Amino acid sequence: MNKKIKTASSSKRLTSSMRLREMLTVLRKNGIVYGMTPVKLRHILEELGPTFVKLGQVISMRPNFLPHEYIYELTKLQTKANPLPFSTIKKILEEEYAQKWDDIFLDIDEHALGSASIAQVHRATLKENNQPVVVKVQRPGIYAIISQDIILLKRAVKLLQVFNHSRDVIDFTVVLDEMWTITKQEMDFMMEADHIEEFRHLNSDNPDVTCPQVIKHLTTKRILVMEYIEGIRIDNIPVLKQHGNNPEQLGYNLAKNYIKQIIRDGYFHADPHPGNLLVRKGVIVWLDLGMMGRLSQKERLALKKAMYSLAKHDTFGLKTAVLMLGTPTQKINHIKLYEELDNLMLKYNELRFEDLDLGKLASDILTILYRHDIAVNPGLSMFARGIMTIDGVMQIICPKINFVDIFKAELYDDKIHSFNLRDEVQKLQNNGYAFFYRSMRLPELLSDMIKMTMSGQTKVNLDLTGSEEPLKHMDSMINKLIIGIISSALLLSSSIICTTNMTPKFLEIPFLGAFGYLAALCLCAKLLWIIWRDR
Repeated sequence: MNKKIKTASSSKRLTSSMRLREMLTVLRKNGIVYGMTPVKLRHILEELGPTFVKLGQVISMRPNFLPHEYIYELTKLQTKANPLPFSTIKKILEEEYAQKWDDIFLDIDEHALGSASIAQVHRATLKENNQPVVVKVQRPGIYAIISQDIILLKRAVKLLQVFNHSRDVIDFTVVLDEMWTITKQEMDFMMEADHIEEFRHLNSDNPDVTCPQVIKHLTTKRILVMEYIEGIRIDNIPVLKQHGNNPEQLGYNLAKNYIKQIIRDGYFHADPHPGNLLVRKGVIVWLDLGMMGRLSQKERLALKKAMYSLAKHDTFGLKTAVLMLGTPTQKINHIKLYEELDNLMLKYNELRFEDLDLGKLASDILTILYRHDIAVNPGLSMFARGIMTIDGVMQIICPKINFVDIFKAELYDDKIHSFNLRDEVQKLQNNGYAFFYRSMRLPELLSDMIKMTMSGQTKVNLDLTGSEEPLKHMDSMINKLIIGIISSALLLSSSIICTTNMTPKFLEIPFLGAFGYLAALCLCAKLLWIIWRDR
């Protein structure tokens, strides 16, 4: 029994070492020692496989990790892979359905429509009704491959933490956890089927947008069966025009729908690259709804408030909106936060609202949130990435149409539709009543305060904003002074002890004196280290 366990363990170590060699080969092939560029980083991640592609996608949602040009390039990551043999596809189908594949499908095209790192897609025909469908089959062992890569990456992070205690390493651990959560969701096709159904329901009243219909009774965790969509990629402009489509109108419909997904539904496609967008008879078809973002009502209101504040150059309003977007994990330095937002406002002050880069703006705001330890919902990171990606698609298919113009119009339209006179009158009445009630109690509260002051019971709590840094420096100075005093006392007392004949002795020196010298030496060394570190 022990022998078997040992063999399995050594086999696992061998697999890990082989995977590490593969990674080093890819890095060497791409000339990592000659410097890094955004395009080179994207190619490296694509060659390293599904784990690193997903890692790149998650990092592209976190603007505090890399410069903007790297973040933008990572939004183009594609999960292409070599197709599996058709015999493997048939075996997976029969294992999952516990019956012969030809009992369910009349035929399956042996040539894959698409082959990604997590799954492969084939065209097929259902036996029960001759309906053309696509079958999305998960690659065998993909869960084990990605989980092994995650373990290797986490080990690397732990190794870095030995040498570096900065927050970046800790944040990278959070990124790995977030990536693993997203990847597990994408590997569960039942969850993707639920995403598709919800998306269809929310967009059912829009004749310009749709998504494939799921064949529920044939969908499992590893197999997803949907209606077959015969369409043209949205970035294939010549073919779109040949079939009588207007790219500018398509771009306008795409932008309008994506903005509606964000500000009204709060449920949006988190990876809207051209490969996930087909056009069928003038209708935009959204594909691959495995990764979806969610925004709460509060977050949508905060985003709208941030845009209004930016348009009006209202720094205080922007600060309020930013604080609504996340949850502080530590005490906020409001002066620094206000200064950074004011600098952000100055940065965009010269730009017209129509000339804004919304993806860059969202990234800048998220960077400020991360810097001030304000935790945000992953949906907000997905929002920033999605906006950058959709803006890139718009520049390909309709460069003359400004995405921000449409965003502005939709915000204004949403403000009009969400305005309710009855609710506003009710809110005004409630605020007026609250103000009147507090005003009536003001003399009573003032009288109580005077009485407490006269009797010496008044307590005043002061929070001096911006005083944290000076207090920290003062604490550090006092700690150094205390260490110096203790070291001096130990040296003096040890010297006095050494003039006596106290026993026991160590090398003719009283043991207690030698111990005092050693302790003083250690404290002095620590003090010098602290002074050098804080120089």
